[in-house]
Amino acid sequence: MSDQHSFETLAIHAGNTADPLTGAVVPPIYQVSTYKQDGVGGLRGGYEYSRSANPTRTALEENLAALEGGRRGLAFASGLAAEDCLLRTLLTPGDHVVIPNDAYGGTFRLFAKVVSRWGVEFSVADTSDVAAVRAAITPRTKAIWVETPSNPLLGITDIAAIAGVARAAGARLVVDNTFASPYLQQPLSLGADVVVHSTTKYMGGHSDVVGGALIVNDLDLAEELAYHQNAMGAVAGPFDAWLVLRGIKTLAVRMDRHSENATKVTDLLTRHPKVTQVLYPGLPEHPGHEIAAKQMKAFGGMVSFRVEGGEEAAVQVCNRAKLFTLGESLGGVESLVEHPGRMTHASAAGSPLEVPADLVRVSVGIENADDLLADLTQALG
Repeated sequence: MSDQHSFETLAIHAGNTADPLTGAVVPPIYQVSTYKQDGVGGLRGGYEYSRSANPTRTALEENLAALEGGRRGLAFASGLAAEDCLLRTLLTPGDHVVIPNDAYGGTFRLFAKVVSRWGVEFSVADTSDVAAVRAAITPRTKAIWVETPSNPLLGITDIAAIAGVARAAGARLVVDNTFASPYLQQPLSLGADVVVHSTTKYMGGHSDVVGGALIVNDLDLAEELAYHQNAMGAVAGPFDAWLVLRGIKTLAVRMDRHSENATKVTDLLTRHPKVTQVLYPGLPEHPGHEIAAKQMKAFGGMVSFRVEGGEEAAVQVCNRAKLFTLGESLGGVESLVEHPGRMTHASAAGSPLEVPADLVRVSVGIENADDLLADLTQALG
């Protein structure tokens, strides 16, 4: 499919070729492990074993590449599986990575507890500060890792500016685009080398699948990633790939509603007497607002806020919520609430990435906004 089509059209049609046997308009779930070969080495369409390639996964990978404006996409069993493959492809013992001071707790755990044991070092920097990133670079820096918006403090990084810093240092820029989704932001077009997704979140959109993805423009890097993907084997299964493909078809309309509802939620929170701070890049007072407005189509469905009364008060807000389901993850059609310090970011406790104890994070769903506002009002007390 031509990359000249609009995002909404690509989301529905890219990689979704009608089945040549039946004409089915949705790609079949090829729930198969191996494939009959037409003689030794005679592969049909290049398929031999589903760890190496599977037609349903191929459809998803083509779709992911189209949506991010990349030349190659790869689908994995989880977002962390994608990150692990990327790091083991890019790095060798003795290399160095600059990571953000606000990032998903699982990403920090991967660097601090797993990759560091392999002899890879990392430095923490505020990636919203270009000078701080530049100062954190060493002669051994091979990658700069960015989340924007970040998890859970909704920080914003100027992707184009950090891409320039990375190029000058001979390092790759990796952007975790999970919070924004490719509908709201396309980091490759801004100079990033690799885009990372947890497709569990907005891409899948229905809290019924776990998956991850990498998207790149550099075909040599793509081949290296594909080699490691096959060699390490943490691939997306066919049914999981099919579920993500199904979710992506409604990504645009969902993200519009997520963003619309989140704006209404932030309006309530900024006026509530028990809320001491609201973190959302759509707010004019947010320090990254102007950059977010420049590189994002809208500001997304993730909102964090701090409350009077400290940690216990924040926990009680989470416990009192009814329509906002208490649970980890984000990006589903249903609204979720969590206490990052005790839940998703517990692994960052005591580190430079430790989050405030009075912080609450909400993933604003696509329910009726008035119902969501009423639930937050009663949860805040």
